[in-house]
Amino acid sequence: MSDQTCPAPEEQSFGEALAELDRIVAQLEGGQLELEESMDRYERGVGLLKSLQARLADAQQKVTMLIGELEDEATTTETTGSAAGAAGQGAAPTSEEVPF
Repeated sequence: MSDQTCPAPEEQSFGEALAELDRIVAQLEGGQLELEESMDRYERGVGLLKSLQARLADAQQKVTMLIGELEDEATTTETTGSAAGAAGQGAAPTSEEVPF
C-alpha cells in the first residue's frame, strides 16, 4: 500500500490506524523491504503514531473533564444534603431524641 493510496491518519478510525501501524511495524521488523520502502513505511508509521497519540490525549482530556463534572455534582449533592440536615437541627427534638 503506497502513501498515495493511503488515507490520511485523521481520516481513519482509531482501530484502522492502529492496525495499519501494526502492519508497518511487522513489515519493518521483517527486514524484507528495500531501503526506500523502509523509509516510506517508517515515515507513514510516525504519522500514524502522532495521530494516535493525539487522539488518546484528547480522549484522556475528555475523561478527566467528565470525572471532574461528576465530582462537582457529587460535591454539590453532599453540600445540599448537609445544608438540609443542618436546617433540621433547630427543630424540636422528638421523644426518641430526648435523653429522659
